[in-house]
Amino acid sequence: MKVFLIDANALIYRIYHAMPYLVDPQGRPVQALYGLSNILLRLLQEQKPDYIFALYDRPEPTIRHQVFKEYKATRPPITDDLKIQISLAKKIFSAFNIPVIEKIGYEADDLIASLKEKFSSLADEIIILTGDLDTLQLVDQKTKVLTMKKGITQTMIYDEKTIKEKYGLLPNQLPDYKALIGDPSDNIIGISGIGPKTASQLLQKYQNLEGIIKAAHERKIEPKFREKILVNKEKLLFNRDLVTLRKDIE
Repeated sequence: MKVFLIDANALIYRIYHAMPYLVDPQGRPVQALYGLSNILLRLLQEQKPDYIFALYDRPEPTIRHQVFKEYKATRPPITDDLKIQISLAKKIFSAFNIPVIEKIGYEADDLIASLKEKFSSLADEIIILTGDLDTLQLVDQKTKVLTMKKGITQTMIYDEKTIKEKYGLLPNQLPDYKALIGDPSDNIIGISGIGPKTASQLLQKYQNLEGIIKAAHERKIEPKFREKILVNKEKLLFNRDLVTLRKDIE
């Protein structure tokens, strides 16, 4: 059984910026809709999934906003022509008989994580189609992330091997990694002075945040990083909780 989970908002956003500006006979912008239709036609013909879902973000505040009001606060507002196309894309998914799922309080990535969990024992292969890399933490032996590399025709598959080559880490270590370095797109501030290379090295050696904090207490980490980690240990755990996708949504 092959299952496809589409991160609709992230995918449409990526297509919108990858395609030239196009309008329909009424003058309405349609480049993202045109690109999405092409991708879905190719996907269904080539991949032949047994199950496929389109997961949407909702406009209401999420569970993350409840604990961190500044979550994603630095993102610029979506342009009106993109907003219209994100909404109209639901009609395209419907025309392809692809169910659209959304839930107040949760992001599309959380819904993807929960569906992935439900299918994990049944599916032979789960592919997440997205425009960003937030779902890389879900990759395992059965699950891969498919994203666009250039335009809408050149794609890239992330599996466990690819993630290891890119980050030096396992997929389930990526929330700890992001907690250390932060994520400007979500307005999550990491630990000053700890960049991607240092974060990867620390996690390779100590496995997770708990291991890193323990090593810092035991003075196993060099002083310039040790003090930063100990002062910010609560923040680190909070950051990780923010970026960890929820897998138990009904």
